[in-house]
Amino acid sequence: MKPLSQSKYGSRIGLVILAFIAFIALGMPDGLLGVGWPSIRAGFSLPLDALGMLLITGTTGYLISSFFNGKLIARLGVGGLLAASCALTGLALLGYTLVPAWWMMVLLGVATGLGAGGIDAGLNTYVAANFGEGLMQWLHASYGIGITLGPVIMTTALASFSSWRMGYVVVGAAQLVLGTTFLLSLPMWKRGEKPAGAQDAKKLTDYKTSYLETIRRPAVWVSMAMFFLYTGAEIALGAWAYTLLTESRGVLPQAAGLVTGSYWAAFTIGRFLAGLYTRRVGVHTLVQASLLGALLGSALLWANAFPALSLIGVALIGFSIAPIFPALVSGTRQRVGSRYAANTIGMQIAGAGLSGAIIPGLIGALARRTTLEVIPVCLFALFAAILGLYLLSQRLKAPSEQVAPAEQAAPEEQRVS
Repeated sequence: MKPLSQSKYGSRIGLVILAFIAFIALGMPDGLLGVGWPSIRAGFSLPLDALGMLLITGTTGYLISSFFNGKLIARLGVGGLLAASCALTGLALLGYTLVPAWWMMVLLGVATGLGAGGIDAGLNTYVAANFGEGLMQWLHASYGIGITLGPVIMTTALASFSSWRMGYVVVGAAQLVLGTTFLLSLPMWKRGEKPAGAQDAKKLTDYKTSYLETIRRPAVWVSMAMFFLYTGAEIALGAWAYTLLTESRGVLPQAAGLVTGSYWAAFTIGRFLAGLYTRRVGVHTLVQASLLGALLGSALLWANAFPALSLIGVALIGFSIAPIFPALVSGTRQRVGSRYAANTIGMQIAGAGLSGAIIPGLIGALARRTTLEVIPVCLFALFAAILGLYLLSQRLKAPSEQVAPAEQAAPEEQRVS
């Protein structure tokens, strides 16, 4: 029995490693786009705000595959879903490099979104049902590694090959290799899965409250608004920082790529550290301090008193906002009440997904009609609005939902990537 036990333990460790690698791969395409966009836009002769079209189609695919995650896992299993999702993402990214027209690339965005949603939702489901909450924190932190590598890969491709397409070739090929690995490891995933209906998998689905009853709660709308604004701000800076620095402030492309990478690097470091100190400081203090740090970073980026200030501002924003999303997820029950928490978490995540397409596109449209320097102003306004909404959510919170700081700091259970 001992060799069998060791084999099963080794399989679970192998699956954890694969899950981490998959989340790194999940972040890479998101990191490519911000640095590659000026070259993509020039190659297809596009206006500045055309980026919003690609974000919308990607978000559409993501929401579809996430929504039907349960049915897909029931049909394909976790391993099968991950293999298919990685293959679809890899083929779509390689397709970016081959299509002759922008509208074709926009259509392929649906496929990349479908693949990303499958990877994200599939791994979240697997880890939530089979491992502890601590591992979930590290899983999402590994996404930050991928989105940090993305700008580095694209910057290298532009510097060495003068082509944004080479960056997508590298990441697309990596996705196909990962998909093949998932396919070969299907027996391991089947052995590692808990049976349907396991208690851990039911944590957030035991509530019977209707959505109609949930949306009547003002606290629910405030909570959804926070996720909408936060995710939009997070993605907007990653998408527009490179363009702001190169086209408005005259920063060299290589240096601008490194600055953009520093945003996601600081974000990743902040996420890893947050897993260590969240319980000590409590969710309420953590969210307020993080938003104040983001406001300071936005002000430094806005001021642009000297070149290095942009780097400091971008990195400070990345480090500061890292704990916000998981902290807000963890505090959902305290904000809206236990009865409405399950419905609200799903609605928050949906709002976050929509925001990733809408807010960066709106900021791009505004920058096109005014100046790129409006970007840090928009970021400052977004973080100020989130802070105001968060303080309002604390006033709307029912007294019965007041909990001790240690309970407030409970780790996140789910997140969209």
